[in-house]
Amino acid sequence: MPTRGLLRRGARLMRDAGRWRLAATGVLLLLALFLAGWDWNRPLGRGAAREIPTADAERGLYDWRAASFAPRAGQDQRILMVVYDDQTLIATRKRSPLDRGLLARALRNIDAMGAKSIGVDILFDQPQDEDAELLSALHGMRTPVWLGYANLGDNQEQIIFEQQQFLDRFVREARTDRVRPASIRLETDADNVARSWPAPTPGQPPLLTLAMQPSPAFGDYRGAIRFRLPPRQADGSEEPVIPSLQIDTLADPVMAAALAPMVRGRHVLIGGDIVDVDQFETPLSGRQARSTMIGLEVHATMLAQLLDGARLPAVPRGWRWLAALLVVGAAGLTSLAELRWYALVPALAVQAGAIAGGPIWLQARGWDTKGLPAVGWVLGWVLAFTAIGVAARAVTSQQRRFAQAALGKYLPRDIAAQILAEPEKLALHGEKREIFTLFTDLEGFTKLSHAIAPEMVAQLLNRYLDMLSDVVLAHGGTIDKFVGDAVVAFWGAPIARPDDGRNAALAAYAMWQAGEAFRRDLPPGVPPIGRTRVGLHHGDAIVGNFGGEGRIQYTALGDSMNTASRLEAANKALETNVLVSREAMLLSGLDWWRPMGRVRLRGRSTPVDLFEPAPDFPVEERAALAGILVALDSEDAVTQNQARERLKEMTNHHPDDAAIANLLYRSEHIGEGGGIYGLG
Repeated sequence: MPTRGLLRRGARLMRDAGRWRLAATGVLLLLALFLAGWDWNRPLGRGAAREIPTADAERGLYDWRAASFAPRAGQDQRILMVVYDDQTLIATRKRSPLDRGLLARALRNIDAMGAKSIGVDILFDQPQDEDAELLSALHGMRTPVWLGYANLGDNQEQIIFEQQQFLDRFVREARTDRVRPASIRLETDADNVARSWPAPTPGQPPLLTLAMQPSPAFGDYRGAIRFRLPPRQADGSEEPVIPSLQIDTLADPVMAAALAPMVRGRHVLIGGDIVDVDQFETPLSGRQARSTMIGLEVHATMLAQLLDGARLPAVPRGWRWLAALLVVGAAGLTSLAELRWYALVPALAVQAGAIAGGPIWLQARGWDTKGLPAVGWVLGWVLAFTAIGVAARAVTSQQRRFAQAALGKYLPRDIAAQILAEPEKLALHGEKREIFTLFTDLEGFTKLSHAIAPEMVAQLLNRYLDMLSDVVLAHGGTIDKFVGDAVVAFWGAPIARPDDGRNAALAAYAMWQAGEAFRRDLPPGVPPIGRTRVGLHHGDAIVGNFGGEGRIQYTALGDSMNTASRLEAANKALETNVLVSREAMLLSGLDWWRPMGRVRLRGRSTPVDLFEPAPDFPVEERAALAGILVALDSEDAVTQNQARERLKEMTNHHPDDAAIANLLYRSEHIGEGGGIYGLG
């Protein structure tokens, strides 16, 4: 579609969609933009637990990219890990966490071998008998030594107050110009996977990696850790990227002399490789024989990244939001264009390739794509495409098509003529209106439909609906819909008239009369049919055209519809035929109403005063009934009892009036303080 056509279609969408549809579409587009531009690695608020719902999927895709394009490297000759494992602890009979005499001997030997620096990934948070020996060794070190340090502020699960006190005291005693503390804290995401360099914590010493090899370029780096894979061997074996030695071999003077070339000039990291202790999953967990990596190796990996100067560039925030705009904009334009399949397929293929391939291309070229919303791009595109498509298709019909659709719902003839002459009077979107809403129901028709032939059911139903439809149209109402044997109609839209209240009330009573005429004139052999029940209410509703292309319906939604429906249903419990709310009664201008108490309808917090059209009920008795109900609401028990006696006399005077008898029953058995609550 040419650019001018797209602009014209967009302008028509803005003009005809209506305020509410435009608002809803705008909200969806903003949500699409948020999904496509937000850095999923950042929490939504305070606390890392508040994440966007797509975070798990984003993590999974990032791990796949990081593992697929992880560089392969031979064994690193700059770093050496010295580890102790469960067998070491068993041999030394120490688990807190390592025999410090063994560590002291190893440190002396490593120092003598000419290591470049030593990082100790061990917390000295509990006393041992060999503490004096270890302190003596530390005081004699010529090689820079960095002792692992943590505090309660960021390691509450690993250290308690007493341990913190001992650790601080030990570090003070061990400290020299060559021995200093360093933070060994590592960060994991919500799924316990280590992906990023940890952020500094106020009051903590420098990170172990930066302490062993200071680097201004990495001082503020918080990006992704660059994990590496070993090269593929011909026999299928893999040589570890970071070499390691057992600590007990380096503590043995005989073995140490032979291993000196592996230590000389290297950064040495000392720590544990204990089952279920200090183990981390990484993006490589699914690609290696070992599913987890010890914290010592994570530190070593970060140190290697620092030594290589591999500060991975991240996509700037501005670029990320620009990409989000492009994704959402492309989706919206594609949807708005309504391309034919031969043009749509290539357009979708190009966009899918860019959206899916962009993060992969960046990862393959050494970018940090950890915060890139790859899933967000897809979801944002789909949401924007859908939002624009739904809105566009909702306004493709012209105003006259809307008017004709409304005429198909049986508008009164004079209103139909005005709509055809001035189609703009029919709202092309939902708007708030005060209307009179009417609901009817034919009692027992469902049961009857199972007892007679389907052809007879169709014949009777069509006849019944025709009779009630004629009543609505004769009284100037709009037929909203048929729901089985029920009729829904309203007055006040699309065009409001001064006598809508009177017409609606007259129609409510006339529809009950039409129902009575229908049930008296049944064909031979048809079982008796129940009465027609009617509910009428006046209130707010959203009126307009709703639905998709080809299924447009002019209808009303909201409280007025719900209340009228429940008033109709209340007739059954209250033994009435037509129930009208006080709001509709007051606006009808008629004087034939008799009050029928008060009920609490489901879904409404305040009770509803009910009235029934009773043109044949004596005028003086209507007034008396109103006074009785006022007295029943009194807080004085004597007044209530007197009113109840008067109501009983009225019931005896009208023994065939089931509604009055029901009102007496409710006054005696339901409600507090004389209030009449027929439905709880």
